[in-house]
Amino acid sequence: MRITLPSGTTAEIDTAVVSPTMGLVIAPDIFGLRSVFDGLVARLAREWNMAVAAVDPFPGRQMSDDVKERFAVVATMDDDSHLRDLLQAADVLGTPRVGLIGFCMGGMYCFKSVRSSRFSRIASFYGMIRVPEGWRSPTHAEPLTILRAGGADRVLAVIGNRDPYTPDVDVSELRATGVTICEYPEAEHGFAHDPSRPAHRPDDAADAFTRAKNWLLTGV
Repeated sequence: MRITLPSGTTAEIDTAVVSPTMGLVIAPDIFGLRSVFDGLVARLAREWNMAVAAVDPFPGRQMSDDVKERFAVVATMDDDSHLRDLLQAADVLGTPRVGLIGFCMGGMYCFKSVRSSRFSRIASFYGMIRVPEGWRSPTHAEPLTILRAGGADRVLAVIGNRDPYTPDVDVSELRATGVTICEYPEAEHGFAHDPSRPAHRPDDAADAFTRAKNWLLTGV
């Protein structure tokens, strides 16, 4: 169901599990909180036995599905406000242990979220390792800079080797920070979380989600 966080940002939440193993916050892709993530919240809550919430990355904004329009909006976003919403969603779940998982743009924010100790484990699916040129602004820190400052050992990065947002040179720098990397040689950007995408690879997606689940549950 939809809830409103203290900040006023909308989130989709499922806390129907009686005794959740842990909480899980989802950071959506550039197309935001929509039916794909409503379904993912319900599925992961049920299959992973977790309390789950997905956070709207564009609170208060009305946008079309035009990716160029959305790219322009990302440049106006603020790292601190985004992290605030992820942390508020973690608190709403009511579990002592909370993990974070994100996709595409949300995967980039997963890298940046290591500056908070609130998330015990983080799984980034094809997150941008460097802020894309059109998104750069004083309110956007570079993921690699944040990861080098500490906390990278809590992060699993799911990477498609045919993803233009994660070139080999950037992946090498990401690995050097201490992030654990899981690569899929034939996968393109966005291959796992949205079955409607042409890039979707069912077998790789299933494997990646299993690895992410095991990563998040490490230490439980």
